[in-house]
Amino acid sequence: MKHIQILLALMMVAAFPATAPAQNYSLRELLQEGLQNSYSLKIVRNDEQTAANNNTLANAGALPKVSLSAGYSGALDNTKTKERGTGQTTHDRNVLDHTFTAGITADWTLFDGFKIQTNIQRLRELQNQSRIATRVAIEDYIANLTAEYFNLIQQEIRYKNLLSAVQLSKERLRIVEERYIIGSAARLDYRQAGVDFNADSSQCLKQLEALATSRIRLNELMSSNQIDRHIFVPDTVIHIDTELSYDSLLAGMLRSNSELLNADHNTRIAAIDLKAVRSRDYPYVTLNAGYGYTHNRYGIGTTSSRGNLGLNFGATIGFNLFDGNRKRERRNAQLALENAEWERNDLEISLRARLADLWQAYCNNLRLLSLERENLTVARENHLIARERFLLGDLAGIEIREAQNSLLDAEERLLIAEYDTKVCEISLLQISGMITRYLE
Repeated sequence: MKHIQILLALMMVAAFPATAPAQNYSLRELLQEGLQNSYSLKIVRNDEQTAANNNTLANAGALPKVSLSAGYSGALDNTKTKERGTGQTTHDRNVLDHTFTAGITADWTLFDGFKIQTNIQRLRELQNQSRIATRVAIEDYIANLTAEYFNLIQQEIRYKNLLSAVQLSKERLRIVEERYIIGSAARLDYRQAGVDFNADSSQCLKQLEALATSRIRLNELMSSNQIDRHIFVPDTVIHIDTELSYDSLLAGMLRSNSELLNADHNTRIAAIDLKAVRSRDYPYVTLNAGYGYTHNRYGIGTTSSRGNLGLNFGATIGFNLFDGNRKRERRNAQLALENAEWERNDLEISLRARLADLWQAYCNNLRLLSLERENLTVARENHLIARERFLLGDLAGIEIREAQNSLLDAEERLLIAEYDTKVCEISLLQISGMITRYLE
């Protein structure tokens, strides 16, 4: 029996490794840490900030452009001058002229056929769309981490069930071994009890790998530097919300589903793009003004230098009569708008179908849960009766093994049904835009 005790001790040690410090986390705490530390979410938030930075009047072209400049130019010439009256010709070599300029100028597009207004609207929609993208990423993150959290609970429950099976097999092996020693049990029964114990132990050890994988996945989702950090969770069962309402879920989906909201923004952006193309049918008005100084120095002539200081201004009104692409671009923009509207409608139908499928699966799983709980109760009673008969020597080893396997199968079916129902619940809350309730 010594090897049995050693094997059980190894499984307990493997279940609680000491490679990294253990920490207790509730689901809410895991989500809070993950939302703060996730690198993928940090990238999305930076993209949102970039869109906010781009949403300015200057980027839309609504503000004037002001520039300050200064310059110098020089000319070195050889000149030949002939006077009209006398006919005298004068030759000048290496004549150097200088020009110095400095000034400030401003250009402002006052009107360009509502293109500026459409640019402002487009930048605003792009910023709102970036907020939706951030929301989508956060909701996906919450759904993934929540599912993995309950997967960890599932793996821990499965490990406890398998460990309980090992304990039962250990007890059976001990009893059969004692009976074999005194000659009341056959060698075949003794050896089979050992085989069954080893098989259960092997399953239990394999389950430890699944348990470790789930913990590593949680640390990865939280962007933890300690990828092998041992996470303890307070929940020992998979809690299921059985009070979900289809009507509430549908209303929430139509009101706040992130994919639908994003599709709405795409439609509005397509409408704005159409307005931008149509803006070319209108005239444009630009204003310009400047204030500058110019100084010239002459190498020859009666004037040695000249300076100008003053204001200049003007206005331009124009109209693009023909560019060859306006009709094509307008038609393409109209088609893009129609496509955006149809894509939004198609998405709504797809989401309605997905919601209906998830709801059907959720309801079926709830009924399955009730059935599997009843089955587990019966399996436990059967195993208890079989165990008592086995202890009295009134039941063969193969029959107690069948009762044990039936109990383990019932536990596994119930566990799978619980987790599948929880996954349906998570998906329903996500599609309806209510996934953030796990943060409450």
